[in-house]
Amino acid sequence: MNLDRFVAAHAPMWERLDEAARRDPASMSASEIRQLVGDYQRTATHLSTARTTLRDPELTLRLSQLVARAGATVHGTRPRSWQLVARFFTETFPAAMWHQRWPIGVASSIFLVVAFGLGAWTATSPAALDAAIPPAVQDALIAGDFVEYYSDRPSGQFFAEVGFNNIQVGFGAFAGGILACLPTVLLLGLNAANVGFAGGLFHANGVAEVFWGFITPHGLLELTAIFVAAGTGLALGWSWIDPGDRRRAESLQDQASRAITIVGGLIVVFGVAALIEGFVTGAPLPTWLRVGVGVLAEGAFLAFAWVYGRQAASRGLTGTLRQAERATWESVTRPATI
Repeated sequence: MNLDRFVAAHAPMWERLDEAARRDPASMSASEIRQLVGDYQRTATHLSTARTTLRDPELTLRLSQLVARAGATVHGTRPRSWQLVARFFTETFPAAMWHQRWPIGVASSIFLVVAFGLGAWTATSPAALDAAIPPAVQDALIAGDFVEYYSDRPSGQFFAEVGFNNIQVGFGAFAGGILACLPTVLLLGLNAANVGFAGGLFHANGVAEVFWGFITPHGLLELTAIFVAAGTGLALGWSWIDPGDRRRAESLQDQASRAITIVGGLIVVFGVAALIEGFVTGAPLPTWLRVGVGVLAEGAFLAFAWVYGRQAASRGLTGTLRQAERATWESVTRPATI
């Protein structure tokens, strides 16, 4: 291989790479970044040729310095950890929830119909209330057990306990969907019955404000997260019951990827709900303030899901991990032609 011909053929590209390596990656367009990465990959190959075939010390040194400088710039274009986290919570996670909004709506409806139906029944029927909750338990709850549940332990300990329990319930609602959706529906029904019976008890005894004052602060966000998890489980189960025009394995794989995204995001949501339950619900604060914290947290989450979910969906994102990874790296990792 002739050294002069080699240098003459590639010198313009090396000069272009040298110029690009001196620029701030933040000022580059997507096409300029792709050009930079391609030139960097090709020049790294040229460096190997200079070392092993041409054996020219001067050219080897020149290309070594160029590759090192360009490499630092190229790696500066790659997403950092905080950027990946930000993209997950502003694109991938809300896109996945938006894509699942109808199954989430179904899960929400199942819970609310059961909870309010049983609550209204037990609130107006003493016989139904006694059948649902033993009279001795009713007396204990009204006397103070219900309120003390939220305040009889250190806040940090209670936060850890309810956080773990919330994640367990959410994961159960999600994972149960794979078994033809039935376990998810059953879990929703059981939790709705517990809430409905408790609400009916306090309404029947004329102290409904106690129930709502201690359920609302954390319950709004916690139940919403459970609805999202359950809706995801229903969608997962339905993906193999009725895969449409795709193979069952393909449909299930796609939905499972989206489900993993949602489960990952919900861990944070359940954590926030547990923080509220551990440090706000049982705190000696005015009821309006405790309820206000819950309403604010719920409103913030719904606004987040709506605004970012619609934006991500408008760009064609559906929340799968594969799609998120491709969107993250495609601007800088397209292979170069040597």
